Amino acid sequence: MTSSAQAASASTPVHSSQGWLNGLIGVVIFSGSLPATRLAVLDLPPVWLTVARASIAGLLALVVVLWCRQPRPARSQMASLAVVAGGVVLGFPLLTALALQHVPAAHSIVLVALLPLCTAVCGVWRGGERLRPAFWALSLLGAALVLGFALWAAWQQGGETSFVGDGLMLLAVAVCGLGYAEGAKLSRSLGGWQVISWALVLSLPVMLPLTLWLWPADLSAVRAPAWWGLAYVALFSMWLGFVFWYRGLAQGGIAAVGQLQLLQPLLGLALAAWLLGEAVSPAMLAVTVAVIACVAGAKRVA
Repeated sequence: MTSSAQAASASTPVHSSQGWLNGLIGVVIFSGSLPATRLAVLDLPPVWLTVARASIAGLLALVVVLWCRQPRPARSQMASLAVVAGGVVLGFPLLTALALQHVPAAHSIVLVALLPLCTAVCGVWRGGERLRPAFWALSLLGAALVLGFALWAAWQQGGETSFVGDGLMLLAVAVCGLGYAEGAKLSRSLGGWQVISWALVLSLPVMLPLTLWLWPADLSAVRAPAWWGLAYVALFSMWLGFVFWYRGLAQGGIAAVGQLQLLQPLLGLALAAWLLGEAVSPAMLAVTVAVIACVAGAKRVA
């Protein structure tokens, strides 16, 4: 398929079961991101983890775009690619890695339940769409539930570090939502998998030198789970998940397939409990389900 045909396909969504399947695969892959990051930051510096995962994914993306002989993005698309790179290549990975030094993965996943809503808000901002008051009422209710839970958990723990972790996670969700919305908008003209691939390639001249410069002095004490965590977030979370995700958005429609993000918190909580042995409290699960209900309702009235 030519680049122009791919762009046309991305700009004209076809509501198909294939789009839903690709979107679901992307969400399942993303659900493992925070548990895998939690494993990695136990032994690896978070800043180095961020640049290393982006470098690995960037090298893979470079091979793919060269192999597929993809034309370079137009100059008018560079600003949008920079927003995507800043949000999903640098911002979200770095901020979550820093946050997971202060809070467990299960706790952070509750805050990630705001990501679908944040993506919708950024989409409204970037696309200039108007939404009914009921949408904003449900949005504010969901945000209040999440923030209330985060503050309550921080107070229960009696330490300021949880406030730091929660603040970093909220900032991560904000920049990621912007990166998702900008990437979805750009995929209509550039193509689905090309968006994340070119964002990674454009980040490579910065990320690869930083990876070498920040290389830890001693990696002998790094345990196997940390290396597996790095491999997962680099190959799956940073690149392959987006390949399926943006393809699903292009095939099934951004608004329709985007609702699959609502499954991510529950899948992430299950993975955190299974892989990390972290406790998922009834309150944590209840807040996640309530937020999912709020966001689902907001999507219906949007």
